[in-house]
Amino acid sequence: MAIERARAHLAGFGLHDQIRVLAESSATVTLAAAALGTQPERIAKTLSFLLNGEPILVVAAGDAKVANGLFKAQFGVKPRMISSDAVEEAVGHAVGGVCPFGVNPGVRIYLDTSLQRFTTVFPACGSANSAIELTIPQLVTVCGDPTWVSVCTVPADPAAAG
Repeated sequence: MAIERARAHLAGFGLHDQIRVLAESSATVTLAAAALGTQPERIAKTLSFLLNGEPILVVAAGDAKVANGLFKAQFGVKPRMISSDAVEEAVGHAVGGVCPFGVNPGVRIYLDTSLQRFTTVFPACGSANSAIELTIPQLVTVCGDPTWVSVCTVPADPAAAG
């Protein structure tokens, strides 16, 4: 089970006991935010792409949207998400629980700069009803010191505009 893969990975950092298994679904940003009692933008969604035929994961803030031009500037190709029926085989976690912990060997992980606005974020932990709250430095550590990229845009803060 994928949550056990995530738990085993996080155990290597002494964080496995911080996984929250929820009574309700956390399979989408909206559901996860409601279940965890936090803002949607603090959900660290993990997006799966094919890059030159190889799977990669981009972890981004819940309100972030992948920008085709930024992705192409970073990786040299247009973004191509892995089809939902192929995600689990490609990365090791099914849609709704995709996370950067306990992934298949060779899957590269990138963190989008949209996450840097927050002290802590909530990534999934391999199932459609699990999450963990991590500081940004903890996220970097448990992801194996991944590369930071800027491939997403976030909505403008209406309060900042006034």
